[in-house]
Amino acid sequence: MKKIILLFLIVSNSIFAQDIPENKSQTTWQYLKYDVGNMFKGMGYAYTRPLHWQGKQWLNFGGIVAGTGVLYLFDEESSEFFRNQKPSIPKAIRDYGWNVGSPEKNYMITGAVYFTGLFTKNEKLRRTGVLLVSSASAAGLLQQLTKSAVGRARPVSGRSKNQFFPFKDDRDFHSFPSGHTMLAFTNAYAIAKQFKNPWVKAGIYTVGLVPGISRVWEGQHWLSDVAFGVAISIFTVESIDRYLDRKYEQKYNDQAKKISWNLNFSPRQVGIVGRF
Repeated sequence: MKKIILLFLIVSNSIFAQDIPENKSQTTWQYLKYDVGNMFKGMGYAYTRPLHWQGKQWLNFGGIVAGTGVLYLFDEESSEFFRNQKPSIPKAIRDYGWNVGSPEKNYMITGAVYFTGLFTKNEKLRRTGVLLVSSASAAGLLQQLTKSAVGRARPVSGRSKNQFFPFKDDRDFHSFPSGHTMLAFTNAYAIAKQFKNPWVKAGIYTVGLVPGISRVWEGQHWLSDVAFGVAISIFTVESIDRYLDRKYEQKYNDQAKKISWNLNFSPRQVGIVGRF
């Protein structure tokens, strides 16, 4: 895991080295207070966005719910398929899926990114760190509350996809949504915002999906748990990123989006599709 963090910091520094702001008059403590405030305010902004949704946003949400429902119909078949693939998955990939999606390792990475930006006074790297930490925190808190309230049985529990025990104090009934997916994909989605090349973005998204899929072949989650977690991750990062646009000079949204997210339904394909 230390190697992953070190590699991540080296790549981050190389990406943002040219973006160090000229104005370094503020102290590190002043930057820290400002950034921590934006982390909490960004989380609040994301949580209150549904109160401001209009027709298009509610239509998108309805599509996500419908898509999750379609995947739900095939959860037991997809779970069996993925679990049968586990023996052929390299151990390194399985370990990566577990480590990157766990809360402790997640905050080691996101915290390292933020503090690197803070101590080098690199605004773009700081902003990225704020986005990573606040998005992971917002998504993480939401999934913890939702898991408990929904109480869906995990595949590994031996129960069916249709069994729900709300507020049951047992990890076997904390399946929906997938926390590993939400933490890992919020990171991937936020990091991908640093790049304009759609193929680089797609590669980062793919890497970010590994922890979620790993939870399916481990029998810890159903496929619909993972799909809904991805959708919530995208919503969370986009919401907080829009808020941070108001607070930092460095922005990722200056240009029109080149990737749009849509639900795709066909006889052989159901899921969230990024169009380049």
